[in-house]
Amino acid sequence: METKNIGLRNIPIADTKISMIDGEKGKLIYRGFDVLDLTKNSNFEECCFLLLHDHLPNKIEFDEFVSSLKEARKIPEQMQKNMRNWRKNAHPMDVLQAFVAALAGYYDEHGSEKEISQQRAVNLIAKVPTIIASWDRVRNDKEVIQPDPELSHAGNFLYMLTGNKPDKEMERVFDVCLILHADHTFNASTFAAREVASTRAHMYSAVSAAVGALSGELHGGANFEVMKMLLDIKDEKNAESWVKSKIENGDRIMGMGHAVYKTVDPRSMVLKELSKKLSVKTGLPWFEITKKVEEVTAGMMKNRKEKDIFPNVDLYSASVYHMLDIPMDLNTPIFAISRVSGWTAHVIEEKFAEAAPKPMLYRPKATYVGKYEGPQGCTYIPIEDRK
Repeated sequence: METKNIGLRNIPIADTKISMIDGEKGKLIYRGFDVLDLTKNSNFEECCFLLLHDHLPNKIEFDEFVSSLKEARKIPEQMQKNMRNWRKNAHPMDVLQAFVAALAGYYDEHGSEKEISQQRAVNLIAKVPTIIASWDRVRNDKEVIQPDPELSHAGNFLYMLTGNKPDKEMERVFDVCLILHADHTFNASTFAAREVASTRAHMYSAVSAAVGALSGELHGGANFEVMKMLLDIKDEKNAESWVKSKIENGDRIMGMGHAVYKTVDPRSMVLKELSKKLSVKTGLPWFEITKKVEEVTAGMMKNRKEKDIFPNVDLYSASVYHMLDIPMDLNTPIFAISRVSGWTAHVIEEKFAEAAPKPMLYRPKATYVGKYEGPQGCTYIPIEDRK
């Protein structure tokens, strides 16, 4: 029997101008710009514009775009009321997926199909943080905090979540995190968004599907598992024995290794420095523990399998979010706060690509391996005659 390429791994399915990974060189490119360059010089709002429009904005374009995001931050009051009807222990990703889909029932955008998609992209980028922060306040019986138009995208989310306006250093740390997670080519959630968009479904449906894909533990939940690991280790001196025990039992060390990068994930280098900076600022031990986990895991894999293994984006992002006082179960929703910029850009590209043939409905082929005709066939027997 022919072996199938499970998961469409390494099978090109579409052209894109949005982002590119060079796994051999350890590079991530957004619209031609190295992500490391963007983290040093740009901000999340500018990166959103870049992903959506294929160029960096001039001053007028940037100011108008930021203004449109700020104007769209509030979610309908009825939506926040509806949140209070949910059980308090509902998973934040389930809440997010439901309310992203629900946005379609609140807004009636006008213009060409592409203009409407652009409006919906801004609406989603602006509102996803508000949905997440509102839910966290509701489930903890706290008053919902409305968006502050004086704050940046990153600073406003931290304010809505905690009720405290972050200092500039914390705000910038979170802003860089958002830049790093904004897009990553055809990952599972992005493919889900594009597949739904290929049916000519609208933006809200496509992004809701992406949120559902991201909620799976094989995609968006890795940094949650990393933080559980760090909390279990507790102290740097316990890290070596903990890691060795896990590897000897055949367990995977979360946050280490990547399906595409064959060298260092460039995002992990930035997050490692952010984790170190926050560890100094807060006096918390999570950076040193994480660093020890990285060193021991890499050393054991080199000795046992003669294989180099490197940290991925999740290893150090876990401690960064924890030191920003973000609840662990919001790690994946925060991923969505950033990635919604990439999802919406991909949906627009899927629907309106100009440099490629008109997109077609995704319709992969499967090989049926079940019963059919001949000795493997099935004959219908009335229920009263079945044994």
